[in-house]
Amino acid sequence: MITHTELPTVTNKKTSSVQTWPVCSLFAGCGGLDLGFKGGFTFKDEEYTESGFTINAAYEISPQAVETYRLNIGDHIHETDLSVVDPNDIPSHEVLIGGFPCQDFSSCGPLKGLTSERGQLYKVFLKVMRVHRPKVVIAENVPNLLRMKKGEVVQTILNDLESEGYKFQAWTLFAPDYGVPQNRTRVFLIGVRNDLSGFPIPPMPTHTLNYRSIDWAISDLENVLDESIPNQSQYFKANRAKRGNGQGDETSRIGEPSYTIRANAKSRVQFHYSLPRRLTVRECARLQTFPDDFVFKHSTTTNVMQIGNAVPPVLAHNVAQSIETYLRSI
Repeated sequence: MITHTELPTVTNKKTSSVQTWPVCSLFAGCGGLDLGFKGGFTFKDEEYTESGFTINAAYEISPQAVETYRLNIGDHIHETDLSVVDPNDIPSHEVLIGGFPCQDFSSCGPLKGLTSERGQLYKVFLKVMRVHRPKVVIAENVPNLLRMKKGEVVQTILNDLESEGYKFQAWTLFAPDYGVPQNRTRVFLIGVRNDLSGFPIPPMPTHTLNYRSIDWAISDLENVLDESIPNQSQYFKANRAKRGNGQGDETSRIGEPSYTIRANAKSRVQFHYSLPRRLTVRECARLQTFPDDFVFKHSTTTNVMQIGNAVPPVLAHNVAQSIETYLRSI
């Protein structure tokens, strides 16, 4: 049964603890979800302290994303095609996290759902769960997953996940509720092994009546034209699209969260709210709540793709706190 929640996070700050839980990360991308789970970063002068999670191994097929992850998070990431990986080669862990590919579930994608090879990759979670029996599973995806075929698609996925001996809920979280300055909604499929009592509580919103705006996030970058802040000089130099071309251009409005940062930089072209240019790579990273010392070393297209595909670390940190609170309770 799907539980829909706009619901609740714990506080943003917490002290590190002695107890830790080993984590395995699938489809890690450049590491937004992983950074949020491990903590130990600062965004806009706010500290998100280290959690009780230790990421022992992460897996990603894109060599560029692996480079970005290794540069910023650690060398425990493996460049791997998870469709052929042997789960016995994966280290044991108590928490399994990851964002299985969303393109075939996204309203902006081909909408092939479970009929495509990529749409079947959620089954990697099943194989790993079967071998390692983690206590908790967190699988992230797009909100359109819940709507496809009037809920049949997500119900199929949940039934498959639960068949491995787990109970699952689907949490629908609106990122601005948790301090992310961007209109972005994500679904987290949360699973707990059947022999464990209780269930995590969705994170409590912290900013529902006080959404952070695009100018709150990036106004200090308006006069930065060089690399004194990494990736700030990197952006697409292009005119606005003619009316009716593709999905058109979007200009974020001052005083409001930005539009969703997308992985396909050519699908919706975001322009600065006051400057006559597109958003820079660093501005996109800020809107996704990556800290400024998280560096993207590739081309503009590749960097925007990695940023757009990522889970905002601040949102992930809120989810991680809920999971950690639950694990401490048992």
